[in-house]
Amino acid sequence: MGNLTIIALTCLDPRLHIPMYFFLCNLSFLDISSTSVTLPKLLDIFLRKHQRISAVGCFTQMYLFLALASVEIFLLAVMAYDRYVAICQPLHYTVIMNQMLCLLMAAGTWIFGFMDPVTHILLTSHFSYCRSNEINHFFCDLLALLTLSCSRTNVLEVMSYIVSAFIALPCFITTLTSYVYIISSILRIRSAEGRRKAFSTCSSHLTVVILFYGTLMCLYMRPTSMQSLDLNKFFALLYNVLIPMFNPMIYSLKNREVKGALRKVFNRKLDY
Repeated sequence: MGNLTIIALTCLDPRLHIPMYFFLCNLSFLDISSTSVTLPKLLDIFLRKHQRISAVGCFTQMYLFLALASVEIFLLAVMAYDRYVAICQPLHYTVIMNQMLCLLMAAGTWIFGFMDPVTHILLTSHFSYCRSNEINHFFCDLLALLTLSCSRTNVLEVMSYIVSAFIALPCFITTLTSYVYIISSILRIRSAEGRRKAFSTCSSHLTVVILFYGTLMCLYMRPTSMQSLDLNKFFALLYNVLIPMFNPMIYSLKNREVKGALRKVFNRKLDY
């Protein structure tokens, strides 16, 4: 409901028809999609005690989960660049972040995000699973599935490192670099009010970035000696449930434009 509200407000209020909220709509739609991949099956398990999933359904769920996670990595980098241009090059913002560039960047995040896990899925689907058919997780997670395989998973592990090196790491560096420039620009502003206004435009996104990368690192970048399926399930639950729920709350509670649009919609309904 929170993410749907963000999308509806952006569509209804002309003041929110700017690149920042266009990308925020993409993030809200992404959050709705990512929860729709895993949580309905989890609810089905709880309510009907139906703990089975077909092989095709399992690999489809895993592909969609990995693809949407990749989309979010690209999207957060794009949103960080948008905030960098807005704060560090405000006079050129409308020229640089024009409508065509925003559409291309948004389309690129979805296209490359859905291309990213194809190799992982193809390799995983050709493994032999002879140990058990019981997945110790609440959805078809890649790490949980690999524990059931009796094939050599070295190739997939190398592929994961390559993907991280060439895709995830550049996006993370882009996001980090953008915020280094943003924070340094904010600190050079002389007035306290000016610094507060500048920081308020990017603090919501920075909070989302910290939550996302913090959870992702705890989930997939811990040393092998510290890997635990129960701990992985805990961090996966944070990523699948809490972050999509917190994102609209963060943007609505810390954003004047969103709160103003929400009040405007409610006042219009009361007038009717």
